[in-house]
Amino acid sequence: MPVDKRQQDNTMLYTLIAFVGLFIIATTIAVIFYIQFEKQRTIANDSKSERLEMAADEEWRDRGKIVGEKQSRETYLGKMVDYLDEMVSLIGTDPNGSAQVKVDTANRDVKNTLKLLAQEHIDIETIDPNATGLIAVIEKLKTKLDNTISMALATQGQLEELQNRFKDAVAVGFEKEQRLLAEKEKYQQQVKEIRQDYNELEALMKKTTDEQVQTLITQRDEARANLDKEHDVLLKTQAELKMTEDRMKRIQEELQAIVPSPDSEVAAYKPDGKIILIDNQTQIVHLNIGSDDRVYPGLTFSVYDKSMPIPKDGKGKAEIEVFNVAKTFSTARIITSNIKRPIIQDDIIANLIWDSEKTNVFVVAGEFDLDSDGVIDYDAVDKIKALIEKWGSRVDDTVSIDTDFLVLGRTPQVLERPTFEQLEVDPMAMEKYEASLQKLDSYKEVRSRAQALSIPIFNYERFLYFTGYKTQTSRAGAF
Repeated sequence: MPVDKRQQDNTMLYTLIAFVGLFIIATTIAVIFYIQFEKQRTIANDSKSERLEMAADEEWRDRGKIVGEKQSRETYLGKMVDYLDEMVSLIGTDPNGSAQVKVDTANRDVKNTLKLLAQEHIDIETIDPNATGLIAVIEKLKTKLDNTISMALATQGQLEELQNRFKDAVAVGFEKEQRLLAEKEKYQQQVKEIRQDYNELEALMKKTTDEQVQTLITQRDEARANLDKEHDVLLKTQAELKMTEDRMKRIQEELQAIVPSPDSEVAAYKPDGKIILIDNQTQIVHLNIGSDDRVYPGLTFSVYDKSMPIPKDGKGKAEIEVFNVAKTFSTARIITSNIKRPIIQDDIIANLIWDSEKTNVFVVAGEFDLDSDGVIDYDAVDKIKALIEKWGSRVDDTVSIDTDFLVLGRTPQVLERPTFEQLEVDPMAMEKYEASLQKLDSYKEVRSRAQALSIPIFNYERFLYFTGYKTQTSRAGAF
């Protein structure tokens, strides 16, 4: 074999060997790479399965939205666990253990808390914290707490009101207790006096009949002697009084023969002003007295003839009422007049109560029928007093030397003395009877005192005529 051909065959052999070696190496590498690929694919599939167990593809893609923000070195699962721990901590549950354990523990704690609230009679209804959320539960509890606070405040206000009422009741009770104690002391004193009288009576009863008779005779003789002495003094006093009255009567007769006694009612006949102008169409008159004379709207006057004195009964020919007052004159409307005796210029006017220069003093006593309906008005005296004070005069309760006029009504009627049967029906009947007696005695005393002091006495009708108020008593609001 030639050398060149041998060399060529060797080269091909080496080439084949090299190709076979490279093929074996490549196949080995391919097998190795295939084995590694399969291993990586298995790892990838396992990782995908684990990831799917943790989150679906859609959840994995939206993990940032679902979990929220995290640090670069944190995992989404770790961040989710942190957020879960924070929520569990807010509920007040121990943040140790798995998520399931944490959630179960949180649910159990919430349910136990709700049971405790129910045991404290806090009605929060049947609430599932997993369905409605703790915020809803807290809001309901907050609403109930606010309602409870409002009810507590209202209850506190009611309690304070009750405490104030209790204090008032205690004060009233204390006052009543003091009054009862005073009455008790009074009754104890009465009991003591009764017991003393009883002891004296018992001691008297224990005496012998002769001693009792002797004691009674002695007491009778002493009483008779005292009575005779008082009778002698009374006879002497009556004799002296009779002599004094006879002497005063003779002196008055002698004085009357020398100087006639003055008319005690002269002040009632003094004119207070006069008519200066008459308007018959408007039924208005003008008077010569005004605000300078203390005239005011509502004042009434009787009108009398200028050429004649004021009559004893005080009845004038007209009545007028002032409605406008100037400084020196006033205007009045005619309330009533007599066609046959019309008002003319310079006619005089008068009002018994009103006076431009001084304040008259009145005393009112007796019973009055203000509206002439035949029934005595129980408050008539007070109404007449109010009318007198309204027109500028003063009213006293008793007659004195300062009294100018006495308005005397009818004599008070005395009730019949109640019988035993009437007292059983009305225990106050005796007090009413005694009150009527006192009222009559007071009436007689006022009248006699006025007569003794020569004070003018006017009955109700005469009083109204002298004040120009007779016609107006029948209208509403006259008193």
